[in-house]
Amino acid sequence: MTVREVLGRIGLATFVSAVLGFFSLPLLWLAFAPFDAEPQISASLPDFTLHNFRVLMDNPYALASLRNSVLLAAGVAALVVTCAALAAYALSRVRVPGRDVLLYVLLLLSSIITGTAAMVPIFLLAFNLNLIDSHLGVILVLTGGLLPAAIFVLKDFTDNTPTSYEEAARVFGASPLQTLRHVVVPVIRPGLATVTVWTVAQVWGDFLMPFLLLRDPDKAPASVIMYTFYTEGGQPDLALISTFSLLYSLPVVGMYVFVSRRYGFRFHGGIKR
Repeated sequence: MTVREVLGRIGLATFVSAVLGFFSLPLLWLAFAPFDAEPQISASLPDFTLHNFRVLMDNPYALASLRNSVLLAAGVAALVVTCAALAAYALSRVRVPGRDVLLYVLLLLSSIITGTAAMVPIFLLAFNLNLIDSHLGVILVLTGGLLPAAIFVLKDFTDNTPTSYEEAARVFGASPLQTLRHVVVPVIRPGLATVTVWTVAQVWGDFLMPFLLLRDPDKAPASVIMYTFYTEGGQPDLALISTFSLLYSLPVVGMYVFVSRRYGFRFHGGIKR
């Protein structure tokens, strides 16, 4: 091995280490700051204490907001996965004129017209339907925004499902819904898991729609309540923010690890290899 190759490998290793260190610092801060008596912006070894967790438990909105986040995420995920599976199956098996154009237009519009751009019409629509300060209103709005992308993903999985399975089920008298439930869904289960994880992650971190449609702090999710952790002087309370951020991130990380270990996220079309 020449000197040039050695220097090249050392340079590459140094660059990779620097990049990993740069992205690891926020995670180290999140891991250490909640257990530090006086957390600062910089990451450092903490003076171990559980006082921050006790203070957070005394906050009247902290745990309730996590429960609200779970409610919103579960409701949106259930609606998105169910509706997307039905729509993807129909678009995949029924020859509707212009179906691909329609799907791409919906996906394009959902990407261009973001929540910020549609803030006023969404608020007026929710107000006219008496859905202001209602979890149902937030669930319906978020479901409508996530459905086009979910249908697009699940249609690809459904397209790669062998139709011979469905034909065999029809021979034995299965209805379309029975075929979807007992034949198609087990095959596209990795796709359903992918859409579920993606949907929960999108809802879990969403701030705008809950902030816009929910007025009662008791109904606000964690993404909104986190922005209230400030001192009387207007400075961010790092002890509460870091502790709450740790608890706030654990459910999504746990869900991702569970689904990753269950399915591995290694797909080939709609069938796991």
